[in-house]
Amino acid sequence: MSSLYLRPQLATEMAKQLLHPGVLDEGLRSGLFLSGMRRTGKTTFVLNDLIPALEQDGALVIYVDLWSDTQKSPAALVHAAICKTLTELQTPSSTIFGKLKHVRSVDMGVYGFQFGFKIDSVGQEDGPTLARALAEVVDQAKTDLVLIIDEVQHAITSEDGNQLMLALKAARDAINPRPNTPGHFLFIGTGSHRALVSELTARRNQAFAGATSIEYPVLGVDYVTHLLNRLTQDGIGPLPSVEIAVQAFSTLGNRPEELLKALRQLIYFSTPSSHPDESIRTIAATLRSAAADVELMKVEQLGVFATAIFERIASSEGDARGVFSMEAAADYSKVIGREIRVDEIQPLVGDLLAANLIMRRGHGLYGITDPFVQEIWREKKALMSKF
Repeated sequence: MSSLYLRPQLATEMAKQLLHPGVLDEGLRSGLFLSGMRRTGKTTFVLNDLIPALEQDGALVIYVDLWSDTQKSPAALVHAAICKTLTELQTPSSTIFGKLKHVRSVDMGVYGFQFGFKIDSVGQEDGPTLARALAEVVDQAKTDLVLIIDEVQHAITSEDGNQLMLALKAARDAINPRPNTPGHFLFIGTGSHRALVSELTARRNQAFAGATSIEYPVLGVDYVTHLLNRLTQDGIGPLPSVEIAVQAFSTLGNRPEELLKALRQLIYFSTPSSHPDESIRTIAATLRSAAADVELMKVEQLGVFATAIFERIASSEGDARGVFSMEAAADYSKVIGREIRVDEIQPLVGDLLAANLIMRRGHGLYGITDPFVQEIWREKKALMSKF
């Protein structure tokens, strides 16, 4: 039995809705945004289920993870991924042509696709727009082009990122409405911050306002049953009932890694007198807190000053404002025990951003990157306030 839990049916259904939409699904061509908390299997699903399903149906897929290099701007990462695909399309021996069912060898010639521009100039001031470049890909590939951006919410944390989203919208609007277009440009964004991802389609000032935003369908009873069956086949136990294991999985935020940790503790540290169902409940509750502690420890390692900034943002309802204000500096001074100047705040905010612990929501607006971590932090603060 495979160690990787695949969801081919879900992926096939999504691919069909995207590439061959019925009347009620045509809105997906305006963009599809999937949101769900970190480590719940979104990226695993996209890479191992959705992309293969899209490619099996003839689509050309470009994938970008905005967390793959947090030192680079989102715009730079997306442009690099697009240019890499364009370069591969110019190389007939590239494996990418094996995925294009609608392109014959006579169509691509000796040198692969021929573009009327220099690839490294795409998106540059004097180069072709993304709309033009992607339109040429669709026309020569004669199929749908799907761009998937993982952790898409980071694209709106900078002006370059906002301009990128506008450029992608322009590409969509330039390609999709054309009469007899040989393919469409489809945009899929995934993100771990539900509120932010939702706002990408809900706010009128966002490029993809009006597009479809849905929650990522998290793993559930089928996955838990699959996992328990694997352990049973290997003669590993004692194991909890499926019903209680599903409850534990939910307690752990439907995160596969955390469920595996819980089962490992149950199996290796159980005693003859312990009951698996009772033990897994206790273990899950403990691990739920510990999962967030890993991230909170990163904050503590940055020092008391960074922790004070993090706590100000985490305690805010909605967007945190005034992180660099005189009032904030006075609050930080009380925590640290010395006077804090406003110009001392920026380097620590930069450290928190680089560690992916906080994210810039807009000019002067900040939020916690992982809502799960913020939730646990608040629970611990509430508990401490009782003593």
